[in-house]
Amino acid sequence: MKSSRSIVAAIFAVLVIAGCEQQGGGSATATLSTSADSLSYALGYLYGNSLHEQGYDALNNNDYEAGFYEGLRGDDAPFSDQEMITMINTKREELRLATLSKIKAEGEAYLAENRTKEGVVETESGLQYRVIKEGTGKSPAATDVVSVHYEGQLLDGTYFDTSREDIAKANEAIYNPQRPYGPAEFRLDGVIRGWTEGVQLMKEGAVYEFCIPSELAYGERGAGNLIKPGATLLFKVELLEVK
Repeated sequence: MKSSRSIVAAIFAVLVIAGCEQQGGGSATATLSTSADSLSYALGYLYGNSLHEQGYDALNNNDYEAGFYEGLRGDDAPFSDQEMITMINTKREELRLATLSKIKAEGEAYLAENRTKEGVVETESGLQYRVIKEGTGKSPAATDVVSVHYEGQLLDGTYFDTSREDIAKANEAIYNPQRPYGPAEFRLDGVIRGWTEGVQLMKEGAVYEFCIPSELAYGERGAGNLIKPGATLLFKVELLEVK
């Protein structure tokens, strides 16, 4: 079983990994003349940048530096390992809730504005949709398998998924050359609630735009790297066939 000190180290290892994909840059103050200098800078930068990205901007640099070097030397700390874990976890939860609140508020503001736009309909659940093209075929039940083309976007226009290869290729962050792009097939009650409800409103051949509140999407758990907890999502869906 891991010791509590190992758990503390594991927490900060996660922070380092989280920072590995962040943007780099030079430093006006670092002197990187040896490999040890470069390694020291790399470790410091990844720790600092990952903490910054997670919202730890109000740290006391002097105390952080003192704690870092005392830990590096193996000195005794003024707190127990469990106390330090509790401090870190409390702050992480604080930051998580603040971010969740911000993302939810952005979604609520978008929904409030969107519902006033021409052609937008809001259902009792809070799902919003706009008909781009009506279909003439049959409508699915929740237990039906459907074939669709779709595009999924965040409120800022970022694509997080699509069945269309041309759109994926134009958005490098979501393009997967190993993926067989094309119509997606799935049972309608096996996806997010906003899809289950919304696609049942469509007929074969229809194209709808959906604005899906977080509680009808992925809620507070989010999904993958792009869909944050509490996110309101935008979809364009073409219902090709009800199987």
